[in-house]
Amino acid sequence: MSETEADFAAHNARMKRVQAARERIQARHTLERGLLIVHTGNGKGKSSSAFGMAIRSLGWGMKVGIVQYVKGSWETGEKNFFQANPDLLTFEVMGDGFTWDTQDRARDIASARAAWERSKALILDPAYDFIILDELNIVLRQDTLPIAEIVDFMRDRPLTKHICITGRNAKPELLEIADLVTEFGEVKHPFKAGFKAQKGVEY
Repeated sequence: MSETEADFAAHNARMKRVQAARERIQARHTLERGLLIVHTGNGKGKSSSAFGMAIRSLGWGMKVGIVQYVKGSWETGEKNFFQANPDLLTFEVMGDGFTWDTQDRARDIASARAAWERSKALILDPAYDFIILDELNIVLRQDTLPIAEIVDFMRDRPLTKHICITGRNAKPELLEIADLVTEFGEVKHPFKAGFKAQKGVEY
């Protein structure tokens, strides 16, 4: 047997052991239910990743609902696409924009409340399989909605669907009850080099 053949044989034997180990691990994981997912951190990609999961869910024939809490009248690629294809999923923009743009706390609270009531309705609707609450973490960080109310509802939520909450600075109370938490960290961002936000990348 040549050295190359010996290397290939050793590799194949090692991969067989890895495969057997992976199968043993997979066999021990039998739980299945709706997950509470949180995307947070100061890096880019939290909403983008959630929208990717929405597309993945649609690929399985699942019914998806998205409620956007902050972006308001801001034109985004996802808004253009989903509103042009309403048969794909439920997509509702219910925020009025960033607080420094609205400059009206009473209005911010009313918008957040309306978005939360709509979110609860979608979560409680048995027809839906996956719900995204985009930028809810920002609303909670600003105490526009009470975190205790959201945590209580999520603890008692239907376990038949997945829920993904996005936005930086997620509250510790929410992280504690979540099943999956991913923190997006910034390594490098073009904004710091003077670039403005780019279509298709950031909005």
